[in-house]
Amino acid sequence: MATKGTLLRLARHLRGFTQTKSAEKLGVAQAVYSRMENDIVEFDDKLISKAATVFEVPVDFFDITDTVYGPPVSVHTMLRGNSQVTARDVEMITAELNIRLFHLRRFLENVELNRTLELPRLDVEMFDSPSAIADMVRLHWQMPEGPISNLTRVLERAGIIVGYSDFHGAGVSGVTFAAPGQPPLILLNPNHPADRVRFTLAHELGHLVMHRFPTPEMESEANEFASVFLFPRKALQEAFRGRKLSLSLLAALKPEWKMSMQGILYAAQRENIVTKNQAKYLWTQISSRGWKTREPASLDFEHDPASVLPTIIKTQIEDLGFAKSDLVKLSGIHEKEFDRLYPFDNTPSPLPRLRIIN
Repeated sequence: MATKGTLLRLARHLRGFTQTKSAEKLGVAQAVYSRMENDIVEFDDKLISKAATVFEVPVDFFDITDTVYGPPVSVHTMLRGNSQVTARDVEMITAELNIRLFHLRRFLENVELNRTLELPRLDVEMFDSPSAIADMVRLHWQMPEGPISNLTRVLERAGIIVGYSDFHGAGVSGVTFAAPGQPPLILLNPNHPADRVRFTLAHELGHLVMHRFPTPEMESEANEFASVFLFPRKALQEAFRGRKLSLSLLAALKPEWKMSMQGILYAAQRENIVTKNQAKYLWTQISSRGWKTREPASLDFEHDPASVLPTIIKTQIEDLGFAKSDLVKLSGIHEKEFDRLYPFDNTPSPLPRLRIIN
């Protein structure tokens, strides 16, 4: 159960403040502020009211009783794997994930997800490779051999909640949060190209399936899983058979398989479909054209839209009779931030995926 000190720290992380800056804004010594976050020093309603103003949250935020979790498994590797991601970024992302988890608990009190696929948990050490696990997941879910038309929809059918976040400007494409007793939550960056976001979504699925604890190999394992899950090895061999290896071929395969040209080349290298010299030449061509950062816009395709999370929000209003103001009050955040996290869509809801609990 969250304490006042824990929530104070959570609010600070959400805004990306240091303890020093927070202490200054609250008019207390830094040492005193540190003890407040650690619940060694109690603070009164007056300070809570001031903290609500400083951290731009309602006073009710400090009445939240849910458990507050630390960084999820995949976030632990961000600092090592991405020089653009700072400790502050990780704190802000983890705070947002916790806030969203609070909301999911409340939103799901009156509705039940209609999961049609079972999310397998497979220990990577028990299999030959992450590639073998990716093949098994596709087989377990009875997926056709061809390209996955809507990856987001597949994961939603397995009970995974998919949402979007700009991650406060951090260079992050996506993160996963799996808390006990709650459906897994994957957040994706809608500002990144769709090919990168799709690979990230498959990568995060790999973490959910294979990883419970951080390991030095987990990111490369999740990358291999994602590559094979999106473009199975047999199909990859057939796609290259009898065709001249070139940038044109990679460009032709991109919209069909909804993978980046670089991702397809990486997969071909891993399966020894291309020689080292061929791969080196193609990588040089990609780099010289500036495509490592951004592939040709003419090859872009649309993001796979999430449907379950928007439907959960709409169900609260359209079927359960909540006013938007009720949801905002329940959320413990201000309306402006609520709208950022859950932009309301007035288009008709997709096919029902929820069951209302009486």
